[in-house]
Formats: sequence, C-alpha cells, structure tokens
Amino acid sequence: MQIENKEIGIGNPTYVIAEIGINHNGDLEIAKRLIDTAVRAGCDAVKFQKRNPDVCVPEDQKAVKRDTPWGQMTYLDYRYRVEFGTREYDEIDAYCKQKNIDWFASAWDEDSVAFMETFNPPCHKIPSAMLTNDRLLKAFCATRRPLILSTGMSTMGEVEHAVNQLGERNLMLLHCNSQYPCPVDDLNLNVITTFREAFACPIGYSGHEVGIYPTLLAVALGACSVERHITVDKALWGSDQACSLEADELQELCRQIRSIESVFGDGVKRLHAGERQVLRKLRRVTPSSSSVHTLIT
Repeated sequence: MQIENKEIGIGNPTYVIAEIGINHNGDLEIAKRLIDTAVRAGCDAVKFQKRNPDVCVPEDQKAVKRDTPWGQMTYLDYRYRVEFGTREYDEIDAYCKQKNIDWFASAWDEDSVAFMETFNPPCHKIPSAMLTNDRLLKAFCATRRPLILSTGMSTMGEVEHAVNQLGERNLMLLHCNSQYPCPVDDLNLNVITTFREAFACPIGYSGHEVGIYPTLLAVALGACSVERHITVDKALWGSDQACSLEADELQELCRQIRSIESVFGDGVKRLHAGERQVLRKLRRVTPSSSSVHTLIT
C-alpha cells in the first residue's frame, strides 16, 4: 500500500499518524500547534475527524443539554461548536503543505466523505464506529483512494465482512480497542498477528491506552502503522484528551519506533565489521575450521 510517496508494509518504515481528531476543541490555533507538534516529533501524518452533525447526532440526543466550557448548550450545538468547516480546513490544508506533512480525516457520514474529497486527500480513514455501515463503506470505495479501517468494537466476522466490501487492495487494517482510555488487559495486541495471518493487506495499530509502551510492542509485533491521539494538554475538555500524548511523549514514541526498526534489522545472519576485532581476540579454532581460519587471517 502507498500513501503519497510512502510505501507501507513489512520492511518499510512505520507510518506514524498523529490523531488530532477534535482535540482542537474548535480552535484553529490549537490545531496548528498540534500540527507543529507532530512535525517536530517526526510523524508522517496528522488526522482530523469530519462529521455532519445533523446526520451523525441521533435525533433523541440533539436537544439534550450538556455543560461545556462555552456554557450549557444542546448536544447538537456543541457538535457544531467543535466542528471545522471549509474555512478552517482550507487553512489546515495550506499549513500542512507548508510543513510538508500528510493530512486526512475520519469521515463519519457520506456528506463528510464528499467534503474531504474536495481537498484531494492522500487517503481516507474509516472510523471503527462505521465499520458495519455498508452504505458508507461503498462511498469510501467510490473515491478509489487508499483506505485505513479501524476495527474497534467489532467481531472478527464483522471485520471480515468489511474487508470483503472494501477489498484488500489499497486497504490497511488497524487493530483497535475503542475504550478511552483502554485498560492494558483489554489491548489484546496478538490480534495484530491474527490479522496478518487472515488478510493480505498491511496491518497497523490504533492505540487508546495511557502511555507509549503498548504501541511500541505493537510495532515489535509487526504493525506497519500506528495512530495515537495527541493533545496540547491532557487536562483540556474532551473525552479523548486523557488518553492522548503530549508533545514530549509523542517525540519519545517516534524516537523509540525508529529505534525498534533499527534493532530488528533485515534478518540476514552475517559477521558485522564491529565484531572482527573481538573475533580475533576470542575465537579459538581447530585445524578443521579452515573456513573460519581464512576469515580471521
């Protein structure tokens, strides 16, 4: 699979996605600060979320009042309050191009897929909540772009059905548990291996745990891509903030991912140049070990 000019799959660098989502709380300047954080850390992409609140908010929830940092308002008004539109995404598009980082979004409805298409995104993200929405999956397929599918809240049968709808070509699956934050006992990282054996497409990981170590273990298990929520401050308003990474954690995550890639190497057993001096000091050979004798001399 390829996103822009980056090959994704076994043997390629891990594609790191910084999920901004709605952690900007409707503030474009916070969104830009988070883009800067992702760029400094060395991420490959930032991701947002796009919804048509009239479509996505259930009718019985639209008029429900809730307390927010902007006062008490209906849930529908709150969803509009944190939703970016054309003006904001025009600025985000220009800013990401200036910073040379990929950007795209999770589209939660058909209107939002069409909206995102106007920005010519490098790929589309399908959120876990929409995995069983066949009509929406069809709209994603019609874009003919690379697709990334999160698999939280799903059974194996539901994942198989979604993959059958989407096709394995130009598709990446992300193992995911949709608890925010997710207890470590429920992460079940071995699903990455299960997916790799079941599907002929790249497998990644979308983590909602606290900290970075399970994400690093996912990379060690073969995740080709990782996605983590990021924030400027975990104490900010919003359900995703607590399980998000602040700037220093994101930088450490990226640094450790690249270290893991280096540690695993290419799997070819060889004598490394740095071992030769140690070999001369420590290796003891018999006359029958002629090949080793030749190597030493």
